[in-house]
Amino acid sequence: MKKQLLLFAFSALALTSCEDDNIKAYELDIMKGDWKVSKIEYVSGKDNKTVITTDTITGCEAKSFITFRTDLYAKYTAYTGTGGADCQVSATSEGTYTYNEETKDLTLKFKNEDDDKYRVTVLTSKELRMMELQDKDDMQDYDGDGKLDYIYINYVR
Repeated sequence: MKKQLLLFAFSALALTSCEDDNIKAYELDIMKGDWKVSKIEYVSGKDNKTVITTDTITGCEAKSFITFRTDLYAKYTAYTGTGGADCQVSATSEGTYTYNEETKDLTLKFKNEDDDKYRVTVLTSKELRMMELQDKDDMQDYDGDGKLDYIYINYVR
């Protein structure tokens, strides 16, 4: 009986420790691929729900994208121009990222740049929404209500 109980305890421990790895692998698999910014939302710090203003990405900027791979590699490709056929790649940044499946925190580490920190709030096969995690000194009060506001970046495939 003791052997069976011990075997059960070790099995439960093994399954529990693998569960987080499976969740992380699943979420990284969903995240992999190219994502284009569709809009940037400035959200009230009072309730973290009310959208103050939205910047919809159009023109050549709408061709810019970020690529995530499951080996934690990331690449950002930016396009500029006046629109139409004259859009040109204006910059690329390569680096790595970390992702915590429990807190949903994602940190981008591009070469020769400061780390960019985000919290993933939506992750589906077609939509990725991340809240910028800024230092209090970098946050702003966009609606003038005395509360620091949040920035959400919305990506689509």
